[in-house]
Amino acid sequence: MERINRTLVEEFFLQGFPGNPMFQAFIFTGLLVLYVVTLTGNIFIIVIISSDYRLHSPMYFFLSCLSFMEILGVSTVIPKLLVVLATEKGTISKSDCNTQLFFYYFAFTADFFILTIMSFDRYLAVCHPLRYSSIMINSLCLKLVGGSLLTSSLCILFSLLLRLKLPFCAVLKLVCVDVSVIKQNEIIISIFILIGCLLLTAVSYSLIVFTVIKIPSKKRRKKTFSTCVSHLIMVSTVFGSAIFINIRPPKDYSVETDKVVNLLSTILAPLLNPFIYTLRNEKVKNCIRDAKFRCFSN
Repeated sequence: MERINRTLVEEFFLQGFPGNPMFQAFIFTGLLVLYVVTLTGNIFIIVIISSDYRLHSPMYFFLSCLSFMEILGVSTVIPKLLVVLATEKGTISKSDCNTQLFFYYFAFTADFFILTIMSFDRYLAVCHPLRYSSIMINSLCLKLVGGSLLTSSLCILFSLLLRLKLPFCAVLKLVCVDVSVIKQNEIIISIFILIGCLLLTAVSYSLIVFTVIKIPSKKRRKKTFSTCVSHLIMVSTVFGSAIFINIRPPKDYSVETDKVVNLLSTILAPLLNPFIYTLRNEKVKNCIRDAKFRCFSN
């Protein structure tokens, strides 16, 4: 039997983006600003929803959960990347690498499920307005979010447990053994999550469109569908970036391009989330206006 000599690796050196110090400083500053804006915006959404009774409804509860997942997702990777860019060197242990992978994929997988739940919520609000309040009770909302988090954690944990057996860290391109089984498993999980959530969202919005076009008044049609626009923009951003990452041909892969693409997909949706749901939502804007008035009046 042929013996294969493998060196057990317990720590990894992390690389930032190549370039001169000025370019590194530019990337660091830009990323830091985006990270602070992302944190501030999503924390602000959570605070304004929890503090104003007018936003204590299922839709805004799901939005606050989405904002929390966005914070968790970006905070899993961006601070470490900022350290690497600032010091031009960085290491991460195998256990920390696995922990980071779990929370990163857990947060953004939960995003898919929560966005799907939000599309179901919009379907009930538009297509069954009289039954909406009796269906979307607090206990159901909690169960839907809890089920999303549990399903996300189980999907990611199953994939991560397979990776833990690899001789290197859970980075498939650094492993010198056959990883075809793990890749097949991840493809199946990705299809289940991405395509499944996308189909359910498409069905919900198809039913919404069929209901809206039956409304005789053009003004009412516009007002009814406007409640879904923000969510549609967010769905397009999150699912669009995920599909782009997963359908890229292997021949188009390069390490540097992959860094940029994954960084943009990590920061884009969490950054846009607060602006999408505040700039186009009159109720949220009114609550923000009232909150500013209370702050200045005190």
